[in-house]
Amino acid sequence: MRTLQSLPQLCGHGGGMEDELPVRPRTQIQSRVLLLTICAAGIGGTFQFGYNLSIINAPTLYIQEFINETWQARSGKPQPDHLILLVWSLIVSLYPLGGLFGALLAGLMAIRLGRKKSLLVNNSFVVAAAIMFGFSRKARSCEMIMLGRLLMGVNAGVSMNIQPMYLGESAPKELRGAVAMTSAIFTALGIVMGQVVGLREFLGSLQVWPWLLASCLVPGVLQLTTLPLLPESPRYLLIDCGDTDACLAALKRLRGTGDVTGELEELEKERAACQGHHAQSPWELLQDRTLRRQVTSLVVLGSAMELCGNDSVYAYASSVFREAGVPEEKIQYTIIGTGSCELLTAFISCVVIERVGRRVLLMTGYCLMTCWGSIFTAALCLQSFFPWMPYLAMSCIFAFILSFGIGPAGVTGILATELFDQKARPAAYTICGALMWTMLFLIGLAFPFIMEGLSHLVYVPFVCVCICGAIYTGLFLPETKGKTFLEISKELQRLNLPRQTGRPRWTGPEVIQSTKV
Repeated sequence: MRTLQSLPQLCGHGGGMEDELPVRPRTQIQSRVLLLTICAAGIGGTFQFGYNLSIINAPTLYIQEFINETWQARSGKPQPDHLILLVWSLIVSLYPLGGLFGALLAGLMAIRLGRKKSLLVNNSFVVAAAIMFGFSRKARSCEMIMLGRLLMGVNAGVSMNIQPMYLGESAPKELRGAVAMTSAIFTALGIVMGQVVGLREFLGSLQVWPWLLASCLVPGVLQLTTLPLLPESPRYLLIDCGDTDACLAALKRLRGTGDVTGELEELEKERAACQGHHAQSPWELLQDRTLRRQVTSLVVLGSAMELCGNDSVYAYASSVFREAGVPEEKIQYTIIGTGSCELLTAFISCVVIERVGRRVLLMTGYCLMTCWGSIFTAALCLQSFFPWMPYLAMSCIFAFILSFGIGPAGVTGILATELFDQKARPAAYTICGALMWTMLFLIGLAFPFIMEGLSHLVYVPFVCVCICGAIYTGLFLPETKGKTFLEISKELQRLNLPRQTGRPRWTGPEVIQSTKV
């Protein structure tokens, strides 16, 4: 929070910003409203995703014991170990399955309800899930835990799509990347907070584990009390709803100045460019030849982020720390350091993204991950020959997570906002979200078998994915730093149809006038 507030672009007293943009001065009011919007959207958005992803690890043994006790109370005999494992696997896997449902629902909600209202309505899933978690032990029902995890997955799937869309449309173009990157910051912050709250000294004990799961209600309540006081996306208000007055009021609050003429004119051009067009469905988006490069970039780089091995390195962390001689009772504290690494680099990327650009951060992240993944593989293979190899492997875990936070963790989430125009953006986020949650589900399902089959070479496929991600970014991804949505659309139109002749001149991106999907 302090780091974001100190950004000269947000605060309006950081050197040469006033000289570059004399007609749109940055004031402390803009800093306050924009910063509050970021925090209110993030605390009940991607923070919830990271938080619920990590808190389930602490009560693993307690929940498995509860499953056995519930079965025994119903049938009069202990549950077999393989059935306990099956029920536990269902509890874990229902989260990404719910995320898939939420991702498919997000595009429709963003169009029909708007960005801000969708985030608020999304908290109904949190309230229902918290009730399920809180009363599950008293009701002796592991099914309530399953349903709660499914509902939290739906919540995460919706918020992971709508939060970056809302923030990207609310930010000025010179801050759009930094503001959208805050989604990654809140994800990493949620992971760290989940790891801390899940410690035995807090809510990670046998007596209070249902309250640990139900603690997801706290971020939801914070969002419900703060977000209604903040403005809706100005772009949605003007282009989707046609409400010029509401758009003007939202722009003035977010920018902290009454002079928003230039930005309003830019939005009016988008609105007038193709009036009468409806929002695209995901299927129409996949068939649209003029968006082929954008869709390909979204699929390739979205898949690369999920298949690069960052989630899997967390699974390896405990065993590597154990091999390095970390005492068993201290491993839980060491693992907090892994989440802190991702949080640190997310903050750094947020500060530098508008200086170095998106492509540089993505390429740097994937190249460094390739390097550290290769060294990690070598360390695993040689750890029985050299006593210091486990320490090298432990260092590689932190370096790999740091590299992931530099680029792929945050920049990938910006792509759907910047590469697609207003009519295609909800469908793009639906495709991106569905892809992400499907990959997350499949990796969670397949990783134990990959680990068993490849043993110490388990990271070779992930290193190959990192290499492909770096190459694709360098060759095919255009830079969008400091460009308006109109400029980005024109450049991508030129790249998609380089030999287009004899057709009407393209004058701008297609824009929503109705809310038909």
